[in-house]
Amino acid sequence: MQAGVKLYISNQALNRQTILSKIHETIVETDASVEAFVEPMMGNEMIVYKCKGMMKYGLASMKNYMTFHVLPIYGSKSLFTKYKLLLDRASFQKGCINFNNENEMPMDIVLMLLNDCSKIDLLRIREDYLKTKKSQNKN
Repeated sequence: MQAGVKLYISNQALNRQTILSKIHETIVETDASVEAFVEPMMGNEMIVYKCKGMMKYGLASMKNYMTFHVLPIYGSKSLFTKYKLLLDRASFQKGCINFNNENEMPMDIVLMLLNDCSKIDLLRIREDYLKTKKSQNKN
């Protein structure tokens, strides 16, 4: 585990360290396209997982919950709907999942989610979107 990530996790409440470690390890083992960095985001430090310089995931321990940002579900209604049903004890926002413990975020479902998301190239989706937008502006 990268030193900054290890330090970040070790500085969290003891009852959160195991689930944060499990999710982190699952991310890096499942999605080889990402690198983990501890960075400020939305006023808090979190583990940010980047692919080609672009954030794909984020993992943090907030005051009242933990949060897992999953940008591929933000752009995919079918993935969002699928995992909102499977992770019905967690609280879903547009692109993140807030949870309190492993009961709300079972690792077998997290693994399924990451297997689905690891196949998504967010940079390619963004580039395709910009190309489409540019061609529409020419017309």
